[in-house]
Amino acid sequence: MCSKNDPDYFATDLLSDVLSTGKSSRLHSSLIKEQKLFSEINAFISGSFDEGLFTISGKLIDGVTFESAEKAIIKELNLIKTELVNDNELLKVKNKIESTTIFGEMSVLNKAMGLGYFELLGDASMINEEEAKFHEIIPDDLLNEASTLFQESNCS
Repeated sequence: MCSKNDPDYFATDLLSDVLSTGKSSRLHSSLIKEQKLFSEINAFISGSFDEGLFTISGKLIDGVTFESAEKAIIKELNLIKTELVNDNELLKVKNKIESTTIFGEMSVLNKAMGLGYFELLGDASMINEEEAKFHEIIPDDLLNEASTLFQESNCS
């Protein structure tokens, strides 16, 4: 995946949230609740100063093969590559990011850490623009980023 300074970073971050943040997320709903393949599943990003990884990890239910679990994950990734995320689903993850940001800023230490992080990225004032960049993302942006990112040749 791209670095934090890349304009596609925000769509990538939101993709990870659509896939696995909360019990109504796509991977949780499909692979835990409906198909009962996993007891736990997560999607997260590791991009920061440099390009990183989009990681999906989970704990299989006893008796579920790795191959069947992998096929189910790939099916979910193919869905997000071909169907637009609906506005409510996108709004939900944007609201979670906003609330996390607001609560994080209540601590002086968190503010200082954030400012230091953005200064390392090149400009501390970018901290003031981050929330707006998440809100600018539209469903088409997620579809485009998913199509680029989720290629079987990228999997390991």
